[in-house]
Amino acid sequence: MADEEENTGRDEKEVDEREEGEEGAEGEGGGKSKKKLLLIVVLLVVVLGGAAAGLVISGVLAPSDHADGDIDPLLAPKTVFYELDEFLTNLNEPGKKISFLKMKVTLELPNLKTQSAVESNLPRIRDAFQIYLRELRSTDIQGSSGLHRLREELLLRINKILESSDVEVNDILFREIVVQ
Repeated sequence: MADEEENTGRDEKEVDEREEGEEGAEGEGGGKSKKKLLLIVVLLVVVLGGAAAGLVISGVLAPSDHADGDIDPLLAPKTVFYELDEFLTNLNEPGKKISFLKMKVTLELPNLKTQSAVESNLPRIRDAFQIYLRELRSTDIQGSSGLHRLREELLLRINKILESSDVEVNDILFREIVVQ
């Protein structure tokens, strides 16, 4: 059985050598240049395919759900910054001590639809902020942890007001905070 395998292997080698000899007789180096050309084409296809896959994964060539003219500008995913008017309120201090809080904030909104919802609910938002701020003590907003809690509380209140509009504020950015 091993002899048959050796004979079969020899026969295949002889056929391959004859074919190479025939190609060599047709044109010296013609078979090698075809192999090189085929190798270059295969490598080029692999490199271009990898580059296209990388672009699709990174989102550059991601298929769009809308045609170019069908995108609603109100729903476009462009961050919008909306500045609220200044807040000036007295703080809830024990005794006869009087303290004031002056605060300017900017809202980070995901799109223009959210901005229109904020504008239509502005009186409610100002009211909710004022009520919360009047209950604060100056010690409640001391340090970075106090400001972080203030940001979280204000964000919670504004998103509660806007939940009926199915929109949400991304963040609250402090422009100015003064406690006197």
